[in-house]
Parts: sequence; C-alpha cells; structure tokens
Amino acid sequence: MSKRDYYEVLGVNKNASEADLKKAYRRLAMKHHPDRNSGENAADAEIKFKEAKEAYEVLSDPQKRMAYDQFGHAGVDSGMGGGPGPGGGSFS
Repeated sequence: MSKRDYYEVLGVNKNASEADLKKAYRRLAMKHHPDRNSGENAADAEIKFKEAKEAYEVLSDPQKRMAYDQFGHAGVDSGMGGGPGPGGGSFS
C-alpha cells in the first residue's frame, strides 16, 4: 500500500507555514487520538493518528520537509539514501 501525500494527510497546501502545520496536526490528533476512539472506529482512528503524526514529524522539520518536497517519500523514508556513509563522502 502506498503512502498518502503528507500535505494531503494534514489537509494543508505545500506553502503552509509552520503554524498552519501545527494547527492541522493538533486538529487531527485530537480527532483520531486512540484515547478518544473506541469500538469499531478504534483501529481506523489509530491508523489515521499515526499517519498524521508521521506527516507532521516530516513537514515540521525544515530539512526533512525539503527532502520530502524534492524526492517524496523516498527522500525521508529510513534506509533510503541520506548523507555520506562511513568514511565520508569526499573523493580524492
């Protein structure tokens, strides 16, 4: 299953400010928090809560947001690319 666009998850546009991101995340977190949902909706709410949390963690960090904007999920998923590995990245 492919991941949804983080901006779509939070319901903001790509030019959203940090304050807009935080406001959107807080709204979704309150709505989908596991403590506020039980019964049939609990599993779905937990998935949406985690999705919103992941989106906010990426978009609220300027470096991660820049990587996400450039490369999509591949730019921020763990184990995919990143900086130079052991030994540095300089060529001699």
